[in-house]
Amino acid sequence: MKTKLIAPSLLSADFGNLQRDIEMLNNSQADWFHVDVMDGRFVPNISFGFPVMKTVQQHAKKFVDVHLMIVEPEKYVEEFINHGADLVSVHYEACTHLHRTIHHIQSLGAKAGVVLNPSTPVLMLEDIIADVDLVLLMSVNPGFGGQKFIENTYKKIAETKDLILSNNSTALIQIDGGVNLDNAAKLFEAGADVLVAGNAVFSAESPERTIELLKI
Repeated sequence: MKTKLIAPSLLSADFGNLQRDIEMLNNSQADWFHVDVMDGRFVPNISFGFPVMKTVQQHAKKFVDVHLMIVEPEKYVEEFINHGADLVSVHYEACTHLHRTIHHIQSLGAKAGVVLNPSTPVLMLEDIIADVDLVLLMSVNPGFGGQKFIENTYKKIAETKDLILSNNSTALIQIDGGVNLDNAAKLFEAGADVLVAGNAVFSAESPERTIELLKI
C-alpha cells in the first residue's frame, strides 16, 4: 500500500445524508473510510453499529477501516468483517487476549490493527508489533470528535517507527484525533502513513479540496 493515506472519519459525516457523504468520499482523493464504533462503556460516547455499517458496505467503494472503541471487541470482529470491514483495529487497553484477537481478524481475511490511547506507552506493543498490519496512535482521548491534538503524539510516532523497523514489521502507522491542515504535513514527515480526519474534512467549505490539501 502507498503511504500518505487520508481516512475521513464517518463519525463527522451528516447522518441525515450519509449516502451523499459516502458518495462524496468515493469521488474524492480520500483513500480509506474510517468507521469509529463506540459502545458507551470503553469510551463515554455511543456512536453506531451494524445498521450504519450496512449502509457503508452498500455504498463505499474504497477500503473500509473500522476502529472498535468497545469492550470485548473479539465478540464482534467477525460480524464487522461480514459487514464489509477490510481492516479492524482493537484497543490494546480493551483486549485481554490481543494476540489471539489479531490472528482471528487476519484468519477471517481482514487486516488487523492495534490502537493505543494517549497514555499507553509504545513499548507495550513489543510482543505484537510483528503480527499487526497497523498501529493506530490516538492523538486525543477516544470518545468524542473535535478534540485538541496531543503534542506528545510526535514522540510516539518516532518510537513506533523504531519498534516497527527493529522488528522487521510491515505495520503502517495511523494517527486519529485533532488532525487538520495545520499538522498533517508534519505528521507525515514524522513517520505517519495514514491520517484520520473528521471535523477537518466534513466541516470544511470544500471537503474534497481539504482532502487534497491534507495529502500535500
